[in-house]
Amino acid sequence: MASLYVSPHPDDFRSLLALLAAEFCPSSRPRTITEDPPASLNARSRPTLVLGSGEGDSVLSGANAVAWYLASQGKRAGVDAKQQSQVWQWLSFADNELTPVSGAVVFPLMGMMGVDKKLQQSSRAELLRVLKVLDQALEPRTFLVGESVTLADMAVATAVLLPFKYALEPPDRKVLTNVTRWFTTCINQPQFLKVLGKISLCEKMVPVTPRTNAAANANAANAVPAADDASATANGPPKTEAQLKKEAKKREKMEKFQQKKEMEEKKKKQAPTEKKAKPEKKELGVITYDVPTPPGEKKDVVSPLPDSYSPQYVEAAWYSWWEKQGFFKPEYGRKSISEPNPRGVFMMCIPPPNVTGSLHLGHALTNAIQDCLTRWHRMRGETTLWNPGCDHAGIATQVVVEKKLMRERGMSRHDLGRENFIQEVWKWKNEKGDRIYHQLKKLGSSLDWDRACFTMDTKLSYAVQEAFIRMHEEGVIYRSKRLVNWSCTLNSAISDIEVDKKELTGRTLLPVPGYKEKVEFGVLVSFAYKIDGSDEEVIVATTRIETMLGDSAVAVHPDDTRYQHLRGKTVLHPFCDRKMPIVFDDFVDMSFGTGAVKITPAHDHNDYDVGERHNLAFINILDENGLLINVPPPFLGMKRFEARKAVLQALKDRGQFKEIKDNPMVVPVCSRSKDIVEPLLKPQWYVNCTDMGKQAADAVREGRLKIIPDHHLKTWFNWMDNIRDWCISRQLWWGHRIPAYFVTVNDPSAKPGEDMDGHYWVSGRTEEEAREKAAKRFNVSADKIALRQDEDVLDTWFSSGIFPFSIFGWPNETQDLNVFYPGTLLETGHDILFFWVARMVMMGLKLTGKLPFKEVYLHAVVRDAHGRKMSKSLGNVIDPLDVITGISLEGLHAQLKESNLDPLEVEKAKQGQKSDYPSGIPECGTDALRFALCAYTSQGRDINLDVNRILGYRHFCNKLWNAVKFAMKTLGDNFVPSEKAQLSGEESVSDRWILSRLSAAVGLCGAGFQAYDFPTITTAIYNFWLYELCDVYLESVKPVFSKAEEDSASQRQALVCRQTLYTCLEVGLRLLAPIMPFVGEELFQRLPRRRPQDNPPSISVTPYPETDEFCWHSEEVDRQMEFVMTVVKTIRSLRADYNLTKTRADCYLQCIDSETVSLVDKYSLQIQTLSYSQAIIPLTANQPVPEGCAVAIASDRCTVNLMLKGLIDVEKEVAKLMTKKGDLEKQMEKLTEKMAKSDYKEKVPVKVQELDAEKLRQSQIELEKVKEATDNFKKMM
Repeated sequence: MASLYVSPHPDDFRSLLALLAAEFCPSSRPRTITEDPPASLNARSRPTLVLGSGEGDSVLSGANAVAWYLASQGKRAGVDAKQQSQVWQWLSFADNELTPVSGAVVFPLMGMMGVDKKLQQSSRAELLRVLKVLDQALEPRTFLVGESVTLADMAVATAVLLPFKYALEPPDRKVLTNVTRWFTTCINQPQFLKVLGKISLCEKMVPVTPRTNAAANANAANAVPAADDASATANGPPKTEAQLKKEAKKREKMEKFQQKKEMEEKKKKQAPTEKKAKPEKKELGVITYDVPTPPGEKKDVVSPLPDSYSPQYVEAAWYSWWEKQGFFKPEYGRKSISEPNPRGVFMMCIPPPNVTGSLHLGHALTNAIQDCLTRWHRMRGETTLWNPGCDHAGIATQVVVEKKLMRERGMSRHDLGRENFIQEVWKWKNEKGDRIYHQLKKLGSSLDWDRACFTMDTKLSYAVQEAFIRMHEEGVIYRSKRLVNWSCTLNSAISDIEVDKKELTGRTLLPVPGYKEKVEFGVLVSFAYKIDGSDEEVIVATTRIETMLGDSAVAVHPDDTRYQHLRGKTVLHPFCDRKMPIVFDDFVDMSFGTGAVKITPAHDHNDYDVGERHNLAFINILDENGLLINVPPPFLGMKRFEARKAVLQALKDRGQFKEIKDNPMVVPVCSRSKDIVEPLLKPQWYVNCTDMGKQAADAVREGRLKIIPDHHLKTWFNWMDNIRDWCISRQLWWGHRIPAYFVTVNDPSAKPGEDMDGHYWVSGRTEEEAREKAAKRFNVSADKIALRQDEDVLDTWFSSGIFPFSIFGWPNETQDLNVFYPGTLLETGHDILFFWVARMVMMGLKLTGKLPFKEVYLHAVVRDAHGRKMSKSLGNVIDPLDVITGISLEGLHAQLKESNLDPLEVEKAKQGQKSDYPSGIPECGTDALRFALCAYTSQGRDINLDVNRILGYRHFCNKLWNAVKFAMKTLGDNFVPSEKAQLSGEESVSDRWILSRLSAAVGLCGAGFQAYDFPTITTAIYNFWLYELCDVYLESVKPVFSKAEEDSASQRQALVCRQTLYTCLEVGLRLLAPIMPFVGEELFQRLPRRRPQDNPPSISVTPYPETDEFCWHSEEVDRQMEFVMTVVKTIRSLRADYNLTKTRADCYLQCIDSETVSLVDKYSLQIQTLSYSQAIIPLTANQPVPEGCAVAIASDRCTVNLMLKGLIDVEKEVAKLMTKKGDLEKQMEKLTEKMAKSDYKEKVPVKVQELDAEKLRQSQIELEKVKEATDNFKKMM
């Protein structure tokens, strides 16, 4: 049996590490001895592990060696080579980074070394810095390596054990949330508890009283074979009185908790009491549509509606029928799209989603809004086109196909060659590329699919080629060598929108493709340049130290007095014989650092401008793959971030390194490849945007183009007025190859050209055309011209910029182009205002002379319920289809495994999903999702989307469903609606009120659509259906239908009521249809038609309700009903107070005047029905109220007296009224005091004075009523 020699000291963390490792290998646990190892073993320190006989190589000495051996035995040193390396890395971190600084902080407290307060303070600061690095590493992890405790956790936990026990106070732990969480998790593992006992975390940093090691002694008991296991458990040091009290409290809490748990268990075992299940639970049942219906055929609307709403049932079969019937085509219902339409034309093109894309909530929001608008315009009778399309997404698609090629065939695109690779992309596109179209159909998007366009289609490719050639010939497109955003992984320039800006607060290690180890960012390195011919030096600082190899100057501010004597001087580059001028430039910030800045014109955007101004050398030190060029050995050929370390070390060796410190910064990361983006000098094609940008800005300033909401105008003008030229070259194979050719003239009269010289480039629709242009330009015959077409393709945004007219066949004159261009509206997210919207406006004006649309509506960006940006690594990206159909938590987790996230990010994302969707996402359906997205779309910048709110709208669908089912049953099978919705003059007060509210809803919806105010529309629809139709009207007319057969007058009243109810249903569904197309169609199809012979076949082509037809809004009726509902709510509240659930009581309404009495008389049936009263008896102010009533004040015009004789506790009632009296008197006293102040009349606005006077008057009336009610009750006592 092996023997483990350990120290008996309770805080010897090295011995504790060995003991922990031993606990994790139960099958071969060594016996523990708390003595020094025998001298014969030559073991210099404890812990020492003696294997077998203890001869020679069977002795392991030192914490790391012993722990590694024991952890390996217990399979806790990593499951594979990668994990073992990570464990070793953390062992090294514990030894080299943590242990020295932990000792420096804690040992003085333990009396093991003298106390130097200054040294201890700086050591403590250093400890917190190291722990913050650990905290960052632990953010996405539970344990340091893998999914369970490894030697890494044991080593780092024992290294921080003493600080947690003696030095890290609660505020420190609050800052180190991830470290504290992890440390607490570790020390509560059974093996840790056995070795360490229960650890008490530090409350205040004070000197420590020495203690004996109960834990080590307990473990030493393992050396005695007969020892009881219980005695081997670590009991820790003796407890203080305060600790014992604390533990007693804990025990008491635990007992209470256990009792509570037992009670809950008992309740579970008891037979369930008869309690109705909540309707919501029932609602979420899945009902499917099982009637065989061939695609494109109309759904069965004869079978009875299911008992409850189910999205799967409702959404089945409708879309293919709508599509087959041609409802989404502008030609529907007219002979030709060219025929004039007095209602006008509405045209909008979809922001083309990427062909690689899959629907996310941003798409869902865009499409919900666009489809609502399109359906509204279509229902208004306009010639309506919403044109679909898809973007070829150059970089994204190429990356997807390259990965697929490597995964399936082990080949790169270069192995295949350009032509074959492009064929592979087309093959992939034809197989997978229409996935997003299917998803859009699932959302109910009413697009004209016959007009769908792909940006690489022949028609659109021709337009792209034509646009380039025309702009090139005009000189708007030109060739230049400038800095671009370069991705070394993709070997291509990328646009600004493809650069993610990663914000760092300080030193951070980031993964970079092509590097095994993470690379350090977020630090500022200072170093010195020597002044030529002097002992002086200039100190500069940089976050990218490797770029100093390409420096060509040092810049200082012209007004900086510190450097005036250096005018005309140069500095010496330490690694080559380069002399670099000191230049004076206003761009330098004198207050930052030393006020001197290194200038690398070829690798920094600001430095590029300085280089241009001062005619500096542009030294390119990076090739396309990120390897160093044009630099001296040993740096030549190094990878850029390996050179970072090498340059730093070389500066240290030469004594020119000064310091390195944390520096908050933004790191540009390629969104496609996750590579760090490099500014690189490349010859590229550019679009001169100066004139086009001015025109685009002027169009908005002059009101020809409207941007909604207008808070985006500032951004628009800022961009357009300061616009830079646009780089349109991309070093890809997939995309529109640039139709430009480099000219070589085989004639001695023409000198050879350079790539960046635009004179040697011609553009052409064919090579022949280009050759003719070149021959003409150089005045030689065509046979002397050799052409090389540019290998690059155009930026994807170039083809997107001409999308509004290329889809209609531009440059050819077509019917569609004449009818639908310019379009009406462009609706999209504000995040692509510049990248797409601005470019469409500029290119539309440049190439067609017209604005591509009249209005731009920019919706907000969707964030999660906590306001965080949707990000795969946070686990909060939601697929709209998952909201529509529902998904389990396991299903959400499974999606993460299929993503490109690294394992650490997957774990972090899983935690995010678990926190936000502990039970997964319930099935909400398309209509509820669309309604929620529109309800959220206030004209702000962000939408915080909560899935629970979407579920709430699914319950709303169920309310609709039940209301229509009930109403249809009430209408009866033989009901025939009148041919036109109009008043008969026989409507009851309830009918007049609901028609007034319907008209108000029609007005609100119309105005909401006009103003893009979607929350107004959804609120109007929701309130009408739920609070007005269902809660009030349907309840109030039940007596009308129950008495319908009593006499002819009742029959007539019921008939009028049915016509009103039908109007509400039919118009209410039409109001709803643009937002909730599926449930709208399903329920609309069940209603009888007003004119069956010529009514439209679908709600989607039925006229949208307008105020000139539904003009019955009456403010007087609304006011009266508002008063009635106040009375009803007061009666209901009284009934609830006295728990009158089933008993109906008489209700005496004491009114202030005869006008109120007649109003109560007029609405007495409604009040009686809605308040569940036996009878409603109006009384004048002088009429006495019978004894035995509960009293409540509905308003200053009416008091409710509910007859409760024999049902209530009178004394309790009097007490309640006395409290109310006291509150009113206090309120009045305050108001009277306020109004009695000497300066009240002068200082307080007249309007406020009037309000105060009204409040006082109402309170006085209420007080009198309270006194009256109290007297009334006292009579009953």
